[in-house]
Amino acid sequence: MHIEIRHLRTVKAIHDEGGLARAASRLNITQSALSHQVKTIEDQAGVELFVRRAKPLRLSAAGLKLLRAAERILPEMAALEAEFSGLRSGRSGRLHIAIECHACFEWLFPVLEQFRRAWPDVDIDIRPGLAFGALPALQREEVDLVVSSDPEDLEGVEFTPLFDYEPVFVAASDHPLAARPFVTAEDFADQTLITYPVDRSRLDVFTELLGPAGVTPAAIRQVELTAMILILVASQRGVAVLPDWVVRDVRMDGDYVTRPLTETGVTKRLFAATRLDDTRLPFMAHLLRLARTEPLKLQRRPAAE
Repeated sequence: MHIEIRHLRTVKAIHDEGGLARAASRLNITQSALSHQVKTIEDQAGVELFVRRAKPLRLSAAGLKLLRAAERILPEMAALEAEFSGLRSGRSGRLHIAIECHACFEWLFPVLEQFRRAWPDVDIDIRPGLAFGALPALQREEVDLVVSSDPEDLEGVEFTPLFDYEPVFVAASDHPLAARPFVTAEDFADQTLITYPVDRSRLDVFTELLGPAGVTPAAIRQVELTAMILILVASQRGVAVLPDWVVRDVRMDGDYVTRPLTETGVTKRLFAATRLDDTRLPFMAHLLRLARTEPLKLQRRPAAE
């Protein structure tokens, strides 16, 4: 049996209109062509689908089964056609995100809230479990955007700059190092460093300061939430290094201070990695503009073009 979508539309139109003439008009074909199509469907099915002597024309038991299939399948096909049309026009699609920068949740959620209102038909999801294999997942099309501060030369992948930030030292206001104008790698040697629970290769304090200097903190304590890190710092349980945009608008009544890493400070840039074919999709381009230029509460400044 080889039943086509047009056959399902024919059966439903005849049932809805109660006759061949009105159904033919609805389908924009001649009544003769419709009659021929009905015969073709019945030949394919091997059974009669209509009670010929009934007025108005009605479906047989077999025809009703085909009608039920049409009522289930045709709306699904219409939804699929609409989805494909949205994909072609750039109105809809998938935006699954992986984040290598653990602190980035602090600014990403406000961006996504604005994006959601502008693009309600785009499926948004965050895949935190892919943080350590995010770029390969992007190439395998498991995710569509990766937030990273470590651009790589990858075939088919484009890194769009978002904004620059400064990793800053955070300590309690009465901590001995709080009196310094800046801190150095050696200052961490006898400290408990509070970090996010990620590999050292993803932490700016190690890649930009401690690693090159060959310094290891006295102890490392891993904490999931930024707010908890700040509470522990203010309670003299250790020190931390966080992006400046994370702590800029946090108020703890002077319980902690921030200082530059080294006399000249350290500057890093955050990037959005996307597949080349996806970068200029209308919704993707809008998301990148939001992330770079919207006056987000926690964003320091937009990156240079």
